Amino acid sequence: MLKLKITTVGNSVGVVLPKEVLAHLKVDKGDTLTVLETANGVELSAYDAEFEEAMEAGRKGMRKYRNALRELAK
Repeated sequence: MLKLKITTVGNSVGVVLPKEVLAHLKVDKGDTLTVLETANGVELSAYDAEFEEAMEAGRKGMRKYRNALRELAK
């Protein structure tokens, strides 16, 4: 288990991720992270643009075919 201290960053607050965590996530300074709430807390992962595009296409399809999907779920 790793403890991180919340610190002031300009007018905001944040945490500093150790090099080992950055290496594990395969990210570096300036990269973007995805934050996901899970049943066990919060999960950090490297941002994946292709995955985000696929998710957005799925969301659009679910909105467009909402009624048909509801009927199929019955």
